[in-house]
Amino acid sequence: MKEDLLHFIWKYRKLSLGELVASNGEPIVVKDVGVHNHLSGPDFFNAKVFVDGQLWAGNVEIHLKSSDWYAHGHEKDDNYNNVILHVVWHDDMPIFRKDNSAIPTLELKKYISKGLLLRYQDLFDKQGVTFINCENSIAEVDSFIVANWLERMYFERTERKAKFISQLLKNSKNDWEKVLFSLLLKNFGLKINGASFLSLSIVLEFAIVRKLRSNSLQLESVLFGMLHLLESETIVDEYFLKLKKEYRYCKRKFDLKQEQVQKPEFFKLRPANFPTLRLSQLANLYTEHENLFNKIIEASTVQELYGLFKVTASPYWDSHFTFGKESKKSKKKVTKQFIDLLIINTILPLKFCYAKHLGKQADEEIISIITQIGKEDNAIITNFKKFGVSCQNAKDSQAILQLYNAYCTQNNCLQCAVGSNLLSGKD
Repeated sequence: MKEDLLHFIWKYRKLSLGELVASNGEPIVVKDVGVHNHLSGPDFFNAKVFVDGQLWAGNVEIHLKSSDWYAHGHEKDDNYNNVILHVVWHDDMPIFRKDNSAIPTLELKKYISKGLLLRYQDLFDKQGVTFINCENSIAEVDSFIVANWLERMYFERTERKAKFISQLLKNSKNDWEKVLFSLLLKNFGLKINGASFLSLSIVLEFAIVRKLRSNSLQLESVLFGMLHLLESETIVDEYFLKLKKEYRYCKRKFDLKQEQVQKPEFFKLRPANFPTLRLSQLANLYTEHENLFNKIIEASTVQELYGLFKVTASPYWDSHFTFGKESKKSKKKVTKQFIDLLIINTILPLKFCYAKHLGKQADEEIISIITQIGKEDNAIITNFKKFGVSCQNAKDSQAILQLYNAYCTQNNCLQCAVGSNLLSGKD
């Protein structure tokens, strides 16, 4: 028995609420189970319970054993003075508030059906499970319930990304252009160089980017130089030497400090994702688009966003992946696949956060855009599809990743609509 099952039973009224008796023999009738509290304090706020015919309004605390009340020190905590009912699996001792008044106790094991306990046991039985707890039964859940839950999962994932954006906004003193620049740097760096690129955005004033955006060579020189990519003394390419010269000039002019900036990695990266190419593409993006933030916010279709990010690296990179080493000639364009990642991880969370900042709703626009982007392919998505979960587009794949990481791997099945549905079967 785990406490989260007791929370589930109480929250969703999985017992006969009109035929209950407290441990001291007083009849209990639950009028309102209250509001589930996921923070500190009692487990359910503002419940309404008749105890021996008297209506009480207050909080409900849930434990496995009555003695947990003392084990957790609730008798010393003023936050628990308004507890009107103690709900437990096993009542092993009477409990009292700080003022020494007794609290009625309801022992749940007398009222829970055997069928519910068996379904709970089946859900968490790890025998034969290779991926997630409900892999053998998730296909039985109504597709409408799954689809609704996945949409909620998508916005839960977007909310999580929005928290990072909110912190960037606070750090930038509400400069949305600066926030966009930081996000683009991080996501142009991908997983391997995201932290390195983001460290640049922390020390580089965006006012400098604004001043340099009309001169792509100068802007590139600052990005390359601050990320320690212009420090070689042996490379003699004209382009490299020009960048180095421009960086020395900009470093003096703007008093640039690069000591806190992490040098990016090339190891384990496909050449198309080398930091040299990504930085050049990003610089050219800002050179081509003044007021990029406004253009992104105003773009309401995926086609408009593809158009904005249709940029290439500077001509030098047509025949290079790194400084000083020639390669087969090809235009280093930002691919549709990469733009999709930017839309998923940067643009849509930014739109969501900006709309929330303005007190507006952008959900419909976000859904319209994300559903036009193809689904991501990885082992998690493949496994969910194998067990009967449909994945049609990027909204679905992002939702599945949120479901897997925040619920499945954490055994949070009772907080999941799928797990709740499986537990709510007929006895």
